[in-house]
Order: sequence, then structure tokens, then C-alpha cells
Amino acid sequence: MPQEKQKKYDVIVIGAGNGGLTAAAFAAKEGLKTLLVEQHNLPGGFATSFVRGRFEFEPSLHELCDVGDAESPGGSGAMFKKLGADIQWLPVPDAYRMILTDKGKELDVVLPFGQKEYIDKFEEYVPGSRAKVEEFFALCQEVVDAFAYLTKSKGVADKKYLIKNYPNFLKTAAYSLDQVQKAMNISGKVKDILNAYWCYLGIPTSRCNFTVFAAMFLKYIQKGAYIPKLRSHEISAALDKRIRDFGGEIRYNTKAEKILVKDNKITGIVTDKGETILTNHVIANINPHTVYSSMIEPKEELPLLATKTANARRVGPAGFVVYLGLNKSAEELGLNDYSYFIYRSMDTDKLYEIMSGFDGNMMQATVCLNAANPDCSPKGTSIMSFTTLFNAGSWDKVTPEEYYKLKDKLAYSIVDDFEKATGIRIKDSIEEFEVATPATFARYTGAYNGSIYGYEPDSWDSVLPRTMCLEQEILIKGLRFSGGFAFRAHGYGSSYLSGETSALLTAKDIREGK
Repeated sequence: MPQEKQKKYDVIVIGAGNGGLTAAAFAAKEGLKTLLVEQHNLPGGFATSFVRGRFEFEPSLHELCDVGDAESPGGSGAMFKKLGADIQWLPVPDAYRMILTDKGKELDVVLPFGQKEYIDKFEEYVPGSRAKVEEFFALCQEVVDAFAYLTKSKGVADKKYLIKNYPNFLKTAAYSLDQVQKAMNISGKVKDILNAYWCYLGIPTSRCNFTVFAAMFLKYIQKGAYIPKLRSHEISAALDKRIRDFGGEIRYNTKAEKILVKDNKITGIVTDKGETILTNHVIANINPHTVYSSMIEPKEELPLLATKTANARRVGPAGFVVYLGLNKSAEELGLNDYSYFIYRSMDTDKLYEIMSGFDGNMMQATVCLNAANPDCSPKGTSIMSFTTLFNAGSWDKVTPEEYYKLKDKLAYSIVDDFEKATGIRIKDSIEEFEVATPATFARYTGAYNGSIYGYEPDSWDSVLPRTMCLEQEILIKGLRFSGGFAFRAHGYGSSYLSGETSALLTAKDIREGK
């Protein structure tokens, strides 16, 4: 087909994962002629659901922070409201139950949402801790307020205003969570309990940027956490609808195989059907490793700096999840909590090291869905998911012959560890048993190495430096990224919000003729 007769889009979004869906929705809402292409037959990527027997499972979402309620919506809640996405949100009852199992370091605490409630309960567990915990919250609040100011400033922040109003934000921006807590003389049980959410970032606290953790922590505790009633597929389906309502086009079962570039400018994409679709703007909801290594055509158009930038970063951990459908209710089994963090100790460097091998007693973030959504399974039954993490490359040497044995061994071990830590027996009640490994996630979503996270948020590569370098990282004109590997780092909420930003910046580029 001659190019002059081909259909041309203002922007093509590649991948209907979380960031791709919001990018396409906001682009279409801005009036751009928008096409979203997705290799799967459903939207959402990790944000979907699957059925085994009489149970419908949630593949990956534990809880979404910064949604808030109708009176006080958070950033994520406000974003969905802007799009008019119809989602039934259910509140998660408590922040978390954290259990430490190593001898001499045992701990079992349940913390509530709400800043005052959290601090009061903390004081019960660790008498005399109130002042330090309040000081930590105050610093986290300054970080969140500073980020809000930077967002409003749209890249033209007043440095004098920052220094005057958010001095501690600037002082801590380059440091790790451990370094900041050490400077604040926070240690022992206080530090252990405060850092329970570390696994949601998948990086040890010795390397995790403080500002990233601070923003996540405060949003969870102040705004609470929510889940969609109909699994995360409900969010994906709602966004699909809004894209179409705004006039956007979606093509499922269509894989973008090549991104065409000429003179360092995007000219279109090529699909697995051999079709060339023209555009000068692409938002890739794919990690840059994949885009730069195999999608840019011709290869000579790939800037050397693009490869260097991707290779300088560490890909976050891969996921391993055990899904159980139980033939007893949560009440019968004694599953009184929604979220369980079970660790040997809070030596996160050692926990991270364990993620490179297959030893027992792995850390786990476990959810009993019925605690927040009583009707998620048939009456008299319950649903659980157990998540642990593996560092990139951990499964590379596993042979096909070893794969199934290893998968089952690890799954049984995780369930055993849960029973030992909580004293709750669940194995006798298992009706459905499913396991997803890094290979599963890689096959289903195309995730690089099966990673369920983006690039690790080290202090040198956290949200703030990525944001400051956002325009400098446009190494091919017209190419932006969204999702967990984009500038906001990983997590469901960050992925959704990154799509909004990428779409609005693309709309701005088009208006300015860039």
C-alpha cells in the first residue's frame, strides 16, 4: 500500500499494560488520533484475572495506594476520576501484619491505616517510639509535599522556593532509606516495623532511595489501600472502555515488532501481521531493554547512549506466585488478616541475597483476598496468593527437566513457611493450586526476565533524577515510555500515573510541532 494512502495516527501506544492503558486514554481524551496495540487478546498485562475451577484469581495486584475515598482522593484516585473510569473500590482493612521468624528476632505485629492510628498502635508495640515515628512521618510528609510542588511546577521549579520550604527533601534526595534512618537514629524494632513495605520496591533498604520509599509509605498509611471488587481486570476493562469512548482505537492480538526510525525520528511501527502503521509518536509500555535491543529499525538509528542508559540500570526482581483456592472460609481457617509480610529478619541485604537462589524460608508477601472482598469466592471458600521474588537471571540455568520439580518444591515450601509462621493450617483445605514462575510472567506479558517490577530505584536512578532527566532521556524524537520501567518507577499506581504524564507530554509535543 503506498504510504500516502496509509492511515496515520498522532500517537501509537504499544502494550495495553497499566501505563499503556492510561497513556492511550489520556491521549485520546486530549483529542489525539490514538491507536493502542496489544499482543494479547485482553487488556491489562499483569492487571487481569484467571479462573481455576470455581475460583477467580488476581494474578499480581495486592493493593493500590493513593486511591483515597470520595471526600479525599489521592493521586491515583484523582487520575481515575479525570478519566471517568467506573471502578468498584473496596478498602483493605489494615496496613499489614508483619512476622519475623528468625530465633531471637521474632516479631508479630498488625498495623492499621491512618497516621494517628498507626502511631498509636506502634507505641503499644514499642513503648517510647512515638517521637521517632512522628519525626519520620513529618519527613515523609515533606517529601510528598515537595513532589506535589514539583509536579505543579511542570519542570520549572523555583530553586529558592524549594530550599526555603522543603530543605529536608533536598537534603535526603540523594540518600538511601538506611542512611536517612541512621541519621535520624532510627533503629531496632522501630526501623524493622517502619520498613515492612520494602518488598513492594524489591530493593534492599541499603540501596533503596529514601524519597521513593517515603512517598509510598505515607500514601499507604494516610490514604489507606484499595482493591477493585472484580480483580484488577475491572480496572483494565474500565480503561479500555474510556479509550474507546474518547475515540481511541484498540487492536488486540496485534504485536508491534518494529519501531521505525529515520534521521532519529519515529516514522511508524510494523506489526506481526506485516502491516506498517504510520506515526511520529510512540509511547512504549515496554521496558527499554526490549525496545532498544530488538525493536528499533534500522538498527543503525539506535543511539549508543540508549544502550548505555539501559545497561546502566538493574532490572527489578521477577515474580513467583502461589495461588490457592481453599474449600473453607477465611473465618474457619483463622485467616483474620488481609496482608502478611513474612521475613526471616529485616536484614534486607540478606533477604535480597536469598532472592538469587532457591533456599527455603524465602520472604513472602501473602494476601487473603476474602479479608477485603468477602464475596470474591463461593460461600464457605477463600482465596490466597503467596508472592516471593527472584533476582534477574536466577532461573536462567534451570533446565526444562528441573523446572516442574523446582516449581512445586518452592510452592510447597512457601505454604509450609506460612503455616509455621502463623500457626494457621491451610494445606488440608486446598482445592485449587496454581503456580506462576518468572517464566510464566515472561511468557504471558513479554516481561523482561519475568520481572514484575521496573528498574531498581537506587538513589542515583530514583524518581527524582529520572524526572529531572525526563526530556534528556528522549534519545529518539517522538519515543516516550510508560509503565513500571518509566520515570515514576514500578508499582501499579506509578505505572498508571506514568501513562498520564507520557500522554500529556506527547500531546504538548504535537501541539508545539515537535
